[in-house]
Amino acid sequence: MENHDEVVEIRQSILELIEQEAWSDVTEEFDNLHVQDIAQLLTELPDIAVRARVFRQIPQERWVATFSYLSPASQEELLGQLSNREGRYVLTNMLPDDRTALLQQMAPENTERTLKLLPPADVRLALTLLRYPEESAGRLMTTDYVTVQPEWRIDEALAHIRAESRKGETVNTILVTDDQERLVDAIRLRSFILAEPDELVESIRPGYFVSVNAAEDREAAVRAMQHYDLEVLPVTDSDGVLLGIVTVDDVMDVAQEETTEDFHKMGSVGALNLSLRDATPGLLYRKRVGWLVALVFINIFSGAAIAIYESTIEAVIALVFFLPMIVASGGNAGAQASTLMVRALAIGDVTLSDWGRLLGKELSVGIALGITMGVAVSFIGLWRGGPEVAIVVALAMALVVLMGSLVGLLMPLILSRLKLDPATSSVPLITCIADIAGILIYFSVATALLTLPPA
Repeated sequence: MENHDEVVEIRQSILELIEQEAWSDVTEEFDNLHVQDIAQLLTELPDIAVRARVFRQIPQERWVATFSYLSPASQEELLGQLSNREGRYVLTNMLPDDRTALLQQMAPENTERTLKLLPPADVRLALTLLRYPEESAGRLMTTDYVTVQPEWRIDEALAHIRAESRKGETVNTILVTDDQERLVDAIRLRSFILAEPDELVESIRPGYFVSVNAAEDREAAVRAMQHYDLEVLPVTDSDGVLLGIVTVDDVMDVAQEETTEDFHKMGSVGALNLSLRDATPGLLYRKRVGWLVALVFINIFSGAAIAIYESTIEAVIALVFFLPMIVASGGNAGAQASTLMVRALAIGDVTLSDWGRLLGKELSVGIALGITMGVAVSFIGLWRGGPEVAIVVALAMALVVLMGSLVGLLMPLILSRLKLDPATSSVPLITCIADIAGILIYFSVATALLTLPPA
């Protein structure tokens, strides 16, 4: 079923059948949906008991595939409603990387209870994967793959691939290992099909491959697969021994998670490990309140900065009219520069070694933006306060926009240098810093240039 409107119509029909408790008809309708659409339908059911009842109406051979497309939080909830036999069937047949993603989201006591459902071999494998750092390639990899050896004939290798294909998550890329299980190459399946049966695997080796260490950050796996356009990325230990593979569907999930996490951090929201729809009001409160309270105290300095120049404000009341405009412009310029820099660092477009060139470029851009904004606002200054105020407002606007641009550029670079997440330089934080500096710049320029009456 490919047509979106037809999928929506079938899902609506299933929801109506669920309300009528026509369970046999629900099972028949599931034959017309992809497992991804079934998983989405399950998440739309608010009652977990009904969700479990509907899950049991899915043909059992599609349980695992459907379960794998649920979020870890939804998987854990559903698992709690299934019997031990049903839970054991699902967990045992899941791919190792999908199972690890579920286990790592669980509380320790729930992880222990879940592991008891698995046979000993799967428990050992799960514990091995969980021993890798939390956001490492080792946590992301699956241990289901097919390997051949370079001295095999092509027909022997193809027979082995056919026999072992069900054990591997994918056979689009076949890995070549030596007698010590060290990775020596990665060959596309197409090369095996086009080769002569009596040729050796050694003869069709490309002679180069890309791999990632199991301890490396999972973002390294994402960048490698994107850069080299790979469907499969081998994962090895420090000695080059093959441990597993990362597939393209895994890195797509990671890329989405990392981007979402960066957006949350840049909005001064703690990273959510579940969807906004599933998040409780209490969780959203806890994720947001910390930064908001911290920013309140930071903004106290804005009030203190204004208090310093109280006499200047009393002498030229017209200055107050331009204060929100100038301060906001600095924060906006900083937010723009910060957003561009955080994203560039996240995708590897720039590195810390580029800071000098980036600073020079942002300096020129900031000056140009500042002059443009200063000229634009000077006409309003002329109208509201005369030539003196127009000059003050124009010069302050140019300096504040330049300052905001440089702060927005430098903050992510400084955090990266300190081995901190550059996304932590959130838009509200940049705005607060730019606000305080903008107030000081604005009233300093006004005090220096305006003719003020004696105190």
